[in-house]
Amino acid sequence: MKSVKKVFLCAAAIAVPLALGMVSSLIARGAMEQFGNMRQPPLSPPGWLFPVAWTVLYVCMGLASFFLLTARCETDAAKAKRKAAVILYAVQLVLNFIWSPIFFNAQLYYPALAVLAAMWLCIVAIMVLARNMHAAAFWLLLPYLLWTSFAAYLNIGIAVLN
Repeated sequence: MKSVKKVFLCAAAIAVPLALGMVSSLIARGAMEQFGNMRQPPLSPPGWLFPVAWTVLYVCMGLASFFLLTARCETDAAKAKRKAAVILYAVQLVLNFIWSPIFFNAQLYYPALAVLAAMWLCIVAIMVLARNMHAAAFWLLLPYLLWTSFAAYLNIGIAVLN
């Protein structure tokens, strides 16, 4: 792949999760402001940390997707694994996008938890597929998996306490 195309693809791969995250947070913005007034579970981070963490995670996700998209796949089996990883990546992007409106706007905490669980499973599956395809993609997704696990803890805590 030519270097100019690679740079464009990398930029697009990073821009997609950043843009989706921004739109999702704009949809849920008003309801997010009320979030600070709710009872929080122990270990809840300060509100300013969430946009910082998500920005870093979206960049990592984008880089991981770029590495998956450009991974050399010599066999049909490897190509099928790459295709599955890319499809799962798209699915988890949709799940990531809908979580905020479900959790914040609709205040449907248990359905939001189900979305997080599905997201978590997608991330794990992508990581399993990526580990032999491109190690950097695996490691770039690890913080996202950990943050999603922590988000599930916070989701449960909010559901129980409020």
